[in-house]
Formats: sequence, structure tokens, C-alpha cells
Amino acid sequence: MLTLLTDNLALWAQGLQNTVTLTLLSALMGFSLALPLALARLSRNRTISGVAYGYIYLMRGTPLLVQVFLIYYGLGSFSRELRDIGLWWFFRDAFYCGLLAFALNSAAYQAEILRGGIQAVPRGTIEAGRVLGLSTVQIFRKIVLPIATARMLPTIGNELVLLLKASAIVSVITVPDIMGQARSLYAQSFDLTVFYVAALNYLAVVLLIEALWRRLEGRNRWLHFAGTV
Repeated sequence: MLTLLTDNLALWAQGLQNTVTLTLLSALMGFSLALPLALARLSRNRTISGVAYGYIYLMRGTPLLVQVFLIYYGLGSFSRELRDIGLWWFFRDAFYCGLLAFALNSAAYQAEILRGGIQAVPRGTIEAGRVLGLSTVQIFRKIVLPIATARMLPTIGNELVLLLKASAIVSVITVPDIMGQARSLYAQSFDLTVFYVAALNYLAVVLLIEALWRRLEGRNRWLHFAGTV
């Protein structure tokens, strides 16, 4: 196992970089989409709420692998049209297609996490903001969102770990992530040890994420407490 790791260190390093980059970017992009989705789900306008619910239901109700295939192979069949509008450079790249699929999928899950966190903020905390003369936007930005985010940190951490492990899916569309490099090396050597090395790579990143998340949760514990008083 050590030989497979040291002799192909550059390949493993590239795979690790691609995996971590894909996971972090898709999580950040997903969060930026999740916030308006969560607010749309909470809207009193049935049309807006219904559209948001439909999107979330669709993304959570279909396999991520299918979504990756539809974006990479499905949209790839419209190469002429995509060239005409200047987007072919994006959709011809397997990494970008995987990133888009993961971001759209993660947005649906994070939107539901955000919605639950926002709804869990005590009404008394919001009323206190109104007494202080804060506007609705200020109450949401300075009170509701920080408290909700602090409460959601453990769940968001779990989503990040699940996203990391699911990232192995992109290897099927030729992205050279950890799993992609393992499959490539296995095709050359037929040595199953490469998958043990891949598993250790994933485990190391998961342990790092969990350590960083525990530290982040500790720093934001006071916000969670503030939302309960």
C-alpha cells in the first residue's frame, strides 16, 4: 500500500485537491442558493413557495448520479446551442458539470436545513428586535440568521461530510478526483490496494472536517444559547 501511495504521490495529490475543491465549492454555491430557496419556502405567496418546494422535492427525490448524467451527458448533446450562447466551455468540462450538479443538489438539502433553523428561532427573540426598532431586514440579518446558522452548524457539517463522500460519483464522468485516480491506477495494476488508499484519503479529509467543525461549533455556542433564552 505504501508503494502505491509514494510512487503515485502526484496523482493522489491531484485527486485529493479536486475532491476537496469540488466539495467546498459546491457547498458554498449550494448555500448561496439555499438561502433564497429557504425564504421562498417560507413565503406566504403560494406560487413562490410551491415553485421552491417543487425544486427541493425534485432534487432530493432523484439520485445524484442521475442529475450528474443529465447535466454532463444530457446538456452535452446540445453542444451547438451551447456554443452559440458561449457556454460550451463550461459544459464540456466534466469537473464543472459535476460541480454544478453537486451545488444544485446540495442547495435543496441546505434549503430545508435553513428553513428548519429559521423556524426554530423563538418568536420572543424576533419581538425583542422589533422593540429595539430594527427593520425586518435588520432583524433577519442581525438576529434570525446568526442564531439559525449557529443551530444548524451540526447538520450543515453532516451535509458537508455526505457531500465529500458523494463526490466519488464524479469519477464516472472522468473527473480525476480521489476515486477517479484510484480507478485509473486499478486499470493499470489490477491491484485492489488502490481502493484502500482512496478510502484512507477520504477518511483523512472527513476527520479534518469534523475537527474543524467541532471548533467552529464551540465558537458559536453562545449564539445557540442566545436563541434559547
